[in-house]
Amino acid sequence: MANQEDFERLAMQYAGEIYSHALRLTGNKTDAEDLVQETFLKGYRGFVGFESGSNLRAWLYRIATNNYINGYRAKKRRPETSDIDSMGEWALHQRIGGLEKASAEVTPESIVMESITDAAVKAALDALPDEFKQPVLLADVDGFSYREIAEILEIPIGTVMSRLSRGRKRLEVALFSLAVERGLVEPNPEPESVNA
Repeated sequence: MANQEDFERLAMQYAGEIYSHALRLTGNKTDAEDLVQETFLKGYRGFVGFESGSNLRAWLYRIATNNYINGYRAKKRRPETSDIDSMGEWALHQRIGGLEKASAEVTPESIVMESITDAAVKAALDALPDEFKQPVLLADVDGFSYREIAEILEIPIGTVMSRLSRGRKRLEVALFSLAVERGLVEPNPEPESVNA
């Protein structure tokens, strides 16, 4: 059993990650900051029951995700203006650590990726239903394993794998359609349609 004096020392190292996760969930800085505050407040209050040796990072993500589900989904449905500063969190080159610089070779994929804006990727992600968006973000952006995602979302691992596969496929279809619209790729062969 952990004590609350350890909370700040152990949990605060994840504050930046939790903020990034909250920003992706809520879509704006103000709501993300509120979500982080609520997450750490609930985490602090519940830390006495936290079992040593458990995955603190996954536990905090689960608290943030549950807070979002309980309170922020309704806010997200209301129209709001975009905060241009929050787009930095979606910069693909920031997320992949400058891999495009690692290769001097220009590939068809790199041309397409340079032509699709971060805002377009964010819009494609935001268009995914939450049940698919959350696993995709947790796996592909935050780097969680299937088991950790299952803990965070409180669903079976098989469900995580299914939703992740379906979410990635929907994202692929959306980005392929965008690339076709922009004349970056030929319309055929198209990825399989997603009826999920």
